[in-house]
Amino acid sequence: MDEILKEALGTVTLKRTGKGGGGCINEGEAYLIDTGTVFVKYNKKPQAREMFDGESDSLKAIAATQTVHVPKPLHVLDNPEGGAVLVLEYLDLKGLTRYSRQLGEELARMHLHNAELGKKQKEQESYVGGQGTENDNEDEDRLLYVNQFGFHTTTCCGYLPQDNTFCDDWPTFYARQRLEHQLKLIEKDYGDKESRELWSRLQHKIPNFFKDMTIEPSLLHGDLWGGNVAESTTGPVVFDPASFYGHHEFELAIAGMFGGFNSTFYQAYHNLIPKAPGFEARHKLYQLFHYLNHWNHFGTGYRGSSISIMKHLVK
Repeated sequence: MDEILKEALGTVTLKRTGKGGGGCINEGEAYLIDTGTVFVKYNKKPQAREMFDGESDSLKAIAATQTVHVPKPLHVLDNPEGGAVLVLEYLDLKGLTRYSRQLGEELARMHLHNAELGKKQKEQESYVGGQGTENDNEDEDRLLYVNQFGFHTTTCCGYLPQDNTFCDDWPTFYARQRLEHQLKLIEKDYGDKESRELWSRLQHKIPNFFKDMTIEPSLLHGDLWGGNVAESTTGPVVFDPASFYGHHEFELAIAGMFGGFNSTFYQAYHNLIPKAPGFEARHKLYQLFHYLNHWNHFGTGYRGSSISIMKHLVK
């Protein structure tokens, strides 16, 4: 692995700093190189390249909104020892304390960014000829307005790939490409009769959670739990995304499951995006995805929570 890193980074120096550490899915460590420090994530699973490609594209998309800060992705490389490697800008981070309010504001602005692009696009199209501006192709990294739910590439929440095929309808996307996808994996691995029966009832009720709502696709981090946020000396940072365009409320589901976000974060967020009627019921519906995903990753310790939420939702 060291040789491919040296070649990709154009460096003679490649020295482990001892800073870093792994999470539930990947290992990671900071390296000194000729020009400074980089952070290297690696995973030897066969699907690691797909996972890191999706993470890299997620980071680029979030960065392009110019809202919340993320580490810059530098390279995704195949590892001769197996799996793949993701090389990132190194950021000196600590736990989120001082910048909770700023993170709430920046996350809300990220969620509003696509709608703002859509508004600008309509304004441009209203000009005579609808040709836009002469600077349209000036920046290759800029985002274009997205009017569907999904993402242009596969992203992984944990190590499981998500079906990001674009869909016009959010309730359909969420039911089929998020919940049903997870439940099919549970059926395959566990053959759980109760979850199968509850899903047969719940799937027909999902449209009811979105009555009289117009949902604008928002770019999401996709896995925003407390372990994927931190702060530098200048502001909040988010990392390890599994992005797609979806309903902004989805983002807050896992944020509330494992702690790490205080009241100032939520206040700042909802000052810009107030809670819509039915928020609490949808919050449970969105948490269901993460409990199912944890069941698929870590086993039946998450079965009870998954079943309990499904029972609550079908009442």
